Amino acid sequence: MPRPLALPLGPDAVRDLQVGDEVLLRGRIVTGRAPAHRWLAAAERPEVRALAEGSLVYHCAPVVARQPGGGWRLLAAGPSASMRMEEWQAAVIARYGLRAVLGKGGMGPRTLEALQARGAVYLHAAGGLAVGLARCVVRVHAVHQLEELGAAEALWAVEVVDFPAIVTMDAHGRSLHQLASGDAGLLVQQLMGPAPGSAPEPSASPPARGRAASR
Repeated sequence: MPRPLALPLGPDAVRDLQVGDEVLLRGRIVTGRAPAHRWLAAAERPEVRALAEGSLVYHCAPVVARQPGGGWRLLAAGPSASMRMEEWQAAVIARYGLRAVLGKGGMGPRTLEALQARGAVYLHAAGGLAVGLARCVVRVHAVHQLEELGAAEALWAVEVVDFPAIVTMDAHGRSLHQLASGDAGLLVQQLMGPAPGSAPEPSASPPARGRAASR
């Protein structure tokens, strides 16, 4: 059973998480990909730290729309490949007090070292569920760098409820992505089980017997 995980997180809650743990996130998170990470790493951004400290950054380029009465809503919020942010991730974790990174596919040794040193985890979100994951976003609190970076690359501070993820890199130096030898997606699928509503793979037909098999 997935465990509820309320954000922001304290150090003890993070250290209690182990690789393979399934979680349901609840609380405020901030989105950001490579342009946002480059901006965050270049200088201290107090307005972002106030939103992100104790929480997480989500590697995501959301599809957004304006609400008729004002404000924004997310139409799609699938994860992006996290390795693109490896260059800046350790610095961003340290500078903004992050307790988690959320994305797809895992990250490299510098990030793993930073997770262990700072008491943080990496969370893998399932790909191909962008619309479903957007339904877990219940509110948009703020947006930063919208004009400079555009809607997809801006930093969106949003509230999520029951956002599903799995711990694949923990604060103890363990990484399922290393253990899987490059096939982390298969390992995560085995840990989490088939996606809801997915059809089972058809079983192979047994070989024909007798004279028919030799034709």
